[in-house]
Amino acid sequence: MNLKRTQKSILALAVGLAVASSPAHAQSVEDEISMLREQLQALTSRLDQLESSNATLQKENQALQAAHVEQTEAAVAEAKEAVSSVSWAESLRWKGDFRYRFENIAQEGKDDRNRSRIRARAALVADVYDDLEVGIGLASGSDDPVSSNQTLGGGGTTKDLNLDLAYFKWSGLENTHIIGGKFKNELAPVGKNSLLWDSDWRPEGTSVVWDNGSFFANGIGTWLESDSRRGDSFAWIAEAGFRMNLGENGKFRAGLGAHSFDTRGRSSFFGDGDFFGNSSVGSVYRYNYEGIQAFAELGWKMFDLPALAYADYVQNQDADEFDTGYIVGVKLGSAKAKGTWDLGLAYEDLEADAALGLLTDSDFGGGGTDARGWIIKGSYALRKNVAGKFTYFINDIDGDLGTERDFERLMLDLSFKF
Repeated sequence: MNLKRTQKSILALAVGLAVASSPAHAQSVEDEISMLREQLQALTSRLDQLESSNATLQKENQALQAAHVEQTEAAVAEAKEAVSSVSWAESLRWKGDFRYRFENIAQEGKDDRNRSRIRARAALVADVYDDLEVGIGLASGSDDPVSSNQTLGGGGTTKDLNLDLAYFKWSGLENTHIIGGKFKNELAPVGKNSLLWDSDWRPEGTSVVWDNGSFFANGIGTWLESDSRRGDSFAWIAEAGFRMNLGENGKFRAGLGAHSFDTRGRSSFFGDGDFFGNSSVGSVYRYNYEGIQAFAELGWKMFDLPALAYADYVQNQDADEFDTGYIVGVKLGSAKAKGTWDLGLAYEDLEADAALGLLTDSDFGGGGTDARGWIIKGSYALRKNVAGKFTYFINDIDGDLGTERDFERLMLDLSFKF
């Protein structure tokens, strides 16, 4: 070490001085040299102690660093696990709605009916990956494919819940998603009308939806019955169209559609002889339902409110008569934010074999086909996701295949979304 070399130099210098000194100072020099030697020995001993202490401290520091690294790694792993748990929880979401309804029905030849009804729906949706969604939902009501309403009464009995949704949705292709299972109808009728499909109907099968913002095309393959022992019945539905902006506030959407339901010679789906207005012969369907469709809607601003006019037309290629249906309507306003409202008026004429009555609007004309008349409706948003609504049907029914009768229905709703 440099320090030891310094010690030797000092000692050599001291010896040289002693030799060079006169005899009178010899004793004094020797004493000084002896004292320096003792001090150097003490300093050397202290340095050895410091070196030993430093080595011990280095070992202790290394042990502390290793323990700290281990603790940090454990904390990081614990944090990752916590983040993973939070991320999984965040991938789950609930959605649903509840509706309370008072309903009055006045049908010619029958007593008037007053009833209170509820509809409750809830679904749990998991975003499994960025491009994959899986959902399961329950709804009130019976096994009616076009209604989740549950009539109150029956002495306060408990009410049924049924499987309403069970599906996957994959969006791994550009502008496209593929759905399989029991799912919400992805077709978007103009003016949200129910000329062909009730809004509660859930197709069961697969669907492909493509939309690039300007053009769209949708296809559904659905099973009305998939058990071959009972006579399987597969149907397909397709539509394609375009949308465009007109000036600053205008928009236009139009398209064509087609569908095919193989029902000729088949008994009623519920086995009760009810064909929902369609023609039957010998207790089986008389026709298939091979419809062609055209639809359009125009949106604009009126009195600084959104306005909409729409029309939908269908014709069954397999029927010999009573094969046409249409609806035309207008709407003003939008009941979304608190204090906003909307009003709508439409006229619908759906002949007996224009569409498959099993899936059409369950409220217009009492459900099914062979009905025509007015639909008047309005909504008021009490607050966001809470609205009051009225719908009034003034219809004539059974004019094609029976004796025409008057039908009126008033519905007062209070609805909540979550």
